[in-house]
Amino acid sequence: MRPSIRARLAAAAATIGLILAGLSTSLAPVAAADPLILKAGTDQDLQVLNPWNSVVVADFEVFTLNYDLLVNFGQDLEPVPGFAESWEQDGLTWTFHIRPGMLWSDGEPATSADVVYTYQLILDAVDTEYGCLGQCYLDGYLLNAGVTSVTAPDPETVVIETEFENTLLLQNYVPILPEHIWSEHSLEEIGNHEGVEPFLNEAPVVGTGPYQAVEFEAGNFVRMAKNPNYWGEELAADEVIIQHFASTDTMAQALKTGELDYVRGVLADQFSDLADEPDIVTVEGVANGYTELSFNTGGNSEGYAGSTAALADVAFRDALGYAIDQEALVEATLGGYGEPGTTIIPPFHTRWHVEPDNPRTFDLAEADRRLTAAGYALNADGRRLDKSGAPITLRLTWPDSEEENATNAQFIVEWFDELGITVDAAVTEEGALIDAVTGPPNGPADYDIYMWGWVGDPDPTSLLNFFRSEEIGYSSDSFYSNPHYDELFLEQRAESDEATRKGILAEMQNLVYDEAPYHILYYDAELHAYRTDKFAGWTNQPSVGGTPLFGYGSYGYTQLTSVATEPTAEPSGAAPSAGATPAPSGSGSGTGAGDSTPLIIGAAALVAIIVVGLLVMRRRGPRTEEE
Repeated sequence: MRPSIRARLAAAAATIGLILAGLSTSLAPVAAADPLILKAGTDQDLQVLNPWNSVVVADFEVFTLNYDLLVNFGQDLEPVPGFAESWEQDGLTWTFHIRPGMLWSDGEPATSADVVYTYQLILDAVDTEYGCLGQCYLDGYLLNAGVTSVTAPDPETVVIETEFENTLLLQNYVPILPEHIWSEHSLEEIGNHEGVEPFLNEAPVVGTGPYQAVEFEAGNFVRMAKNPNYWGEELAADEVIIQHFASTDTMAQALKTGELDYVRGVLADQFSDLADEPDIVTVEGVANGYTELSFNTGGNSEGYAGSTAALADVAFRDALGYAIDQEALVEATLGGYGEPGTTIIPPFHTRWHVEPDNPRTFDLAEADRRLTAAGYALNADGRRLDKSGAPITLRLTWPDSEEENATNAQFIVEWFDELGITVDAAVTEEGALIDAVTGPPNGPADYDIYMWGWVGDPDPTSLLNFFRSEEIGYSSDSFYSNPHYDELFLEQRAESDEATRKGILAEMQNLVYDEAPYHILYYDAELHAYRTDKFAGWTNQPSVGGTPLFGYGSYGYTQLTSVATEPTAEPSGAAPSAGATPAPSGSGSGTGAGDSTPLIIGAAALVAIIVVGLLVMRRRGPRTEEE
């Protein structure tokens, strides 16, 4: 979460230059042997390697490089071989066939027993007092698929029983973990529960994925090396480095200079600027998610730390929806790279998205009328009062990894002020915000309104899951509870008829829209960019509206080739797309196999060493966190 300290001492520049020049002869042979490194930058914090603590997109990107899913995602999000090379379904029974002779990166056999171990962790966690593992985002992939048992009749076969017929098992994000490593730790340690020494899964990581984390500095970067036992085709990059950038402008500049090969999460003006750069391709991906304004619907009731009971009132939340001009936010904040938001399933899901039956429009007079009608009167000073007679002041926040929300905040402060509602807006460090928006019994529910976003899966179930009553204290960040919604959720996941399921999903989308635990601000495009002078074979996932990296699983990394071996290669997937995450660099040229990100990191450290007159070398392990 925290970037490394950067010292800029002009007085020492000449001295440092002389010292580096003196070292150039000894460094040259090392550089010649450097591996081909893919360096990606992201504005999201990198805090964990333990998949159960994954929260942000960058976390998921890292663990799907370290580990295989039971079934991976192909270019157009179709199921393709992963830890299992084939499978079949017979009613409530799934049979998965594990690849013979597969090895973990440490050389140990990878078998069906590892699948049983991993999936049983989730099933066992349900029966604990906490009810899930870590941040509780991965458990639902099995539980919502109705998994009741997982067995291994032989080392190459896994049999999974479900309580109802569905295909959600083929779209689940649970990484298959090595039993011989993880079984040394208790369920409480793996879940990082309070009162135990957490299992952070420090580097080097042991997995079956294409790349394994070998160096990790929390809040800064993760360096991953090619898995020597990877079962797939030969990989172009010898190493992958994903680096956090506190500033998207710095990240964009690093792509321009060749210090990065890929960036995810640049802002609109940076994106437009990069489009004019040589050897850079920009990709505008269709959003499978949204940015929302979330309400603490628990208000100030017991267990919730909202500032006013008005937050728990549907009429209050509904009225404020008329005080948000989504189209203005798309233009001002996104520079037009997105669409105004409505319902909780984005248009990305063409089969399932519906527009609301009773849409709101931006109308401050209507918002005022509705607030007054709901019992929220103005005092003599023009300030809006809650039903206890106290002036309403709402605390608005957003994570420091989403700097564009500062622009949204300026508009919301002004619009709500015109209704007599004071808004105190301030950014919050990402990890602290994740803790604050966890509801009881596992969190303080300490906020009023906040802005962040969700990214979905090929199936919309995960985007629907956050609004279930039983997710309060786990993945729910609005603490919304409606028994009818809960019933509809269970119905849709087991419904095989597409038309019937769409009807259920339409009712769910309208229910959440009308009761307004969220106001969807917009469906923001994924703005990514990459260089074409070092790697070729960039392939968008999905092929229409996708991005080469930061999509679904490890697919994009496995398609890359080296420009050095294919000098005439054309970048593929020219359709606009989204997704990437920054990597640590500094002194490399960014071209060819002689590039060295480790030396970039080393150079930054060397400068600091020279300045302070110390020689200190250290490597550190991991920890985890998404929305």
